Amino acid sequence: MLENKDQAHLDLEELAQRREEVYFTEQYRKLIEEAQKEVEEIEPHQLDLDGDNLLLDVREPDEFASGYIRKENHLTIPRGRLEFVAIKKIFHEYGPDVQIITYCFKGPRGLLSAYQLKKMGFTNVVNLKDGLKNWLAQGRTLRSYFGEIGLVS
Repeated sequence: MLENKDQAHLDLEELAQRREEVYFTEQYRKLIEEAQKEVEEIEPHQLDLDGDNLLLDVREPDEFASGYIRKENHLTIPRGRLEFVAIKKIFHEYGPDVQIITYCFKGPRGLLSAYQLKKMGFTNVVNLKDGLKNWLAQGRTLRSYFGEIGLVS
């Protein structure tokens, strides 16, 4: 009898955990939708690599090392450090009105970063839609320590 009671307890714990995951997944989806309403997203062909805009990679350092979009005005600030570093690295160097193009690998971190930068007072922030996956799918390349890399078809 004790075994059944223990199993029932474990079943309830598992159910509670799944319910929590669904709740947080739903909250995450709502946050992404909110950011999409507030942040313009651009396609790879719209990204001006020669302009005065600032390209902001919000991935982690090991992800950056695997390849990045090559541009003179390029910063790497991981999403988890953005609020702490943006004022010093972006505001003081470029000002609040510089066009900032955020990106990550798939898109959501870049989108949330752009949204947060807008909330912080930066006035001209966009996100590279679907991130590097979209960039590479459009036949573009990344710069890495090994040289230029792209998708093999």
